[in-house]
Amino acid sequence: MRRGGQSFPLLCSTLSLSPSQTPPLRPVLPPQASKMDTTADDKVCHFNESVEFFYNESGKRISLRWRKRDYLVVALGLTVCVIVILANILVMTAIVINRRFHFPIYYLLGNLAAADLFSGISYLHLMFHTGPWTRYLSQRQWFVRQGLIDTSLTASVVNLLAVSVERHQTVFTMQLHSTMTNQRVVLLILGIWVVAIIMGLVPSMGWHCICDLAECSTMAPMYSRSYLIFWAVLNLLTFSIMVAVYTRIFIYVRHKSHRMSQHTTQAHHRQTVVNLMKTVSMILGAFVICWTPALVVLLLDGVNCESCNVLRYEKYCLVLAECNSLVNPIIYSFRDKDMRRTFKRILCCLCRRSSDQEGEQSSMHFNTLEQENHNRDMESSEDKINDGRRLITQHNGERTSSPAS
Repeated sequence: MRRGGQSFPLLCSTLSLSPSQTPPLRPVLPPQASKMDTTADDKVCHFNESVEFFYNESGKRISLRWRKRDYLVVALGLTVCVIVILANILVMTAIVINRRFHFPIYYLLGNLAAADLFSGISYLHLMFHTGPWTRYLSQRQWFVRQGLIDTSLTASVVNLLAVSVERHQTVFTMQLHSTMTNQRVVLLILGIWVVAIIMGLVPSMGWHCICDLAECSTMAPMYSRSYLIFWAVLNLLTFSIMVAVYTRIFIYVRHKSHRMSQHTTQAHHRQTVVNLMKTVSMILGAFVICWTPALVVLLLDGVNCESCNVLRYEKYCLVLAECNSLVNPIIYSFRDKDMRRTFKRILCCLCRRSSDQEGEQSSMHFNTLEQENHNRDMESSEDKINDGRRLITQHNGERTSSPAS
């Protein structure tokens, strides 16, 4: 083909390249994920994921089937929970019915029994939502399960702090009981439970790791490590404050004991104060002993101690913390004579009621048998009377018919 006397072979040869001369195509590679992208992916919220997803991410596996150890743990846990609930109901009933306990210190101890009762209910709820049952929980149910335990612990800690402040005030003013009015005691108890409920709701209200999997803890896979650190440090600090307060009280009482020993009435008053102080101190000591290991393990988990193997000690710390709710009624029964007498009176009253009810049931059953026999005799006598009447009527009919014939 020619145009204007010129041919286009050269132009065509330059525009069309042979396959051998075609430059190789570069493969399209996916973009490499940078640290910023990884961080952005981790910030994605996982509200639609299951609880098992978070357990797998944190390295805490959920057992898929029930083992003998699981059955044993649940059986022992249920037994302890039932005993805890009944024992603390007994303590609360004793404080209500005995007027000698109608003072601020005993109201606070009764509130501590209510916190232990709530703890028993929380662990009872945990026993029915643990082991292989955990994988069937929703995120909200899991937060409820953990929040109940957090609320019970916070209520106990804040209540013990209030008891220590009340004892500090009464001892340093040389009084056996506080002059605080009942209205203030009620407001104080309500404030304790408000703080406890708020602390139990904090993780579900946003302080969790659902949107940041890198911050998930190992023992509580949906809790943020920062929250575990805050919670453990706060409780351990409160323990330290209470121990310092009671140490100061004992030093003061010991210093004043020499002056008060010269007067009989003051010596008796001092002995009463010291006995009550020993009871409260034993309660505080048992609480610190039972809960400190669990808080230390939570703190180690919060700081991401990989070599600590916190899951190895989790079950033991949980059992020890659960037993604390059973210790206080035992301390009351051994340390306080009035409390022990009130316990006996309540138990004897329950036994008498049960025996009276059994007696009433047996007497009712006996009367029913007698009534049935009496009814049978009456029915048989009525049948005999009716048969006699029939014979008489038949005999009279025969006599009237014979003359007519």
